[in-house]
Amino acid sequence: MNKYVFIILIFIHFCSFGQQKAFTGNPDRAFKVARDLAFNKQRKQAQDTLLFILTKYPDYHDIRSFLGSTYSWDGHYKKAKDAFNYVLKKSPDRLDTWEAAIKNELWSAAPFSALEMIKKALKHFPENSEILYLKASAEEASNNPEEALVTIETILKNDSNHKKAKAYKTSLTTKLSLNTIGLKASVDLYSQVFDPMQFYLIKYARATKYGSIHGKININRRFQSNGVQFEIDMYPRITNGLYAYLNFGMSNSFLFPDIRYGAELYKSLPKSFEASLGFRALKFSATTTIYTGAVGWYQKNNYWSFRAYVTPGEPKASKSGTLSFRKYRSDANNYFSVDVGAGFSPEENRFNFGGNENAIINLQSQKFNLGYYFSSKNNTNLWGAQAGIAHQEISFNPGSYFWIYSFSLSWDLLFK
Repeated sequence: MNKYVFIILIFIHFCSFGQQKAFTGNPDRAFKVARDLAFNKQRKQAQDTLLFILTKYPDYHDIRSFLGSTYSWDGHYKKAKDAFNYVLKKSPDRLDTWEAAIKNELWSAAPFSALEMIKKALKHFPENSEILYLKASAEEASNNPEEALVTIETILKNDSNHKKAKAYKTSLTTKLSLNTIGLKASVDLYSQVFDPMQFYLIKYARATKYGSIHGKININRRFQSNGVQFEIDMYPRITNGLYAYLNFGMSNSFLFPDIRYGAELYKSLPKSFEASLGFRALKFSATTTIYTGAVGWYQKNNYWSFRAYVTPGEPKASKSGTLSFRKYRSDANNYFSVDVGAGFSPEENRFNFGGNENAIINLQSQKFNLGYYFSSKNNTNLWGAQAGIAHQEISFNPGSYFWIYSFSLSWDLLFK
C-alpha cells in the first residue's frame, strides 16, 4: 500500500474515533491500526486509540497488554505497571504479559520489585527459560551476581544451547573473576649495534569496589645484564564517568629508572568520547617529567584513540604520539589492534639513559604494531600476541637509523 494512502486511512480512522463517545467499530481492525501507529512513531495516537477500544472491551487483554508495553517504551513505568497488573490479575497464564511486566520493573530500576513479580510468574511457568533469564538480570541489578550465575546455570542445565544464557554466563564469570595473574614475554631484535633485548612481566591484579590494583614485577635483560623493577598501578573510581590512574615503581638496576611515579585523570564525554590528562616522572641521574594526554572514541565495535607525550628539555621539548585502533569481536577481551606512532618517549622506552637524557628524548623514531587478543570460551584464560617494527635514530650517531623488530606473547588467568 502506498505510504501516503496508509497515513490518510489511519487519519480518517482515528478521526472517526474522536467523533464517537463510545467505541462501536471492529476491535481487531482498530487494534491493528493502533499497532501500526505505535510502530510508526505515533505512540500518543496509538495509546489514545487503544484506550478508546478499551472503553467498550475492557478485558481485551492483548490490547491492554500492548498499551502497557507502549507506556513502558515511553518511560511511563507506573502507567505500564497498572495496565500489566490489571491483565495478570484476570489472566495470570499470559507468559508474554509477565515478561513485559518484569522488563518494565527492570527498566524502571526496580530490581527487587521485579524479583517479587518473577516469584509469582514462576508459579505459573516453572523453570521457564525466559523468566529465569529475567530473574538473573534482576539478581545482577540488585548486586547479587553470584545468584544470577546460579540462575543462568539452571537455564543451561535444562537447555544447553540457550544462546543468550551462554553469553550471559560468560559475562557474569568475567565479572566475578576478581583476581588475575598474568605473564608476558617480549623480545626486541635490532638490525645493528645491539644484541636482542628481552623483557618479562609477572603481574597480579585485584578488582575491588573502589577500583582495580595491579602489582607487577618487570624483568629486563639488556646489554648482557639483568634488572628487576617493582611496580604498582591503581585505577581508583572517583564518581560515575571519572576515574584515575596512579603509578609507582622502583628499581636498583641501571636498566630501569631508580624511581618512577605518575598520575592521570580519565573522563567520559558525550557522544562516546573519553579524554585523559596526566604526567609520568622517571628518576634517572636526574628526574625526567613527561606530560601526557589522550582522546578516545568508541564507535560500535571500534575504538580509536590518540595519545601524546611531551617531555620538556633542551634545546626544545620532545614530542611523540601514537594513534591506536581496536576492532572488538565478542567482548572487550577479544579484539584486533593497530598502533602507529612517531617520536621517542621515555615512558614507552623504559631504560636508564645514563645521564644522556636530553639527547635521547629528542631522537627521531617511527613505529607500527599489530596485535591480536582472544579468550577461552568462558573468558577465564586470555591470550595476546603482538608484533611491531620501529625505525629509530641511533643515539650516538645522529642521522643514522636502525630497525627494531618486536614480538610479544601474553597470558592472563582470571579467577575468583
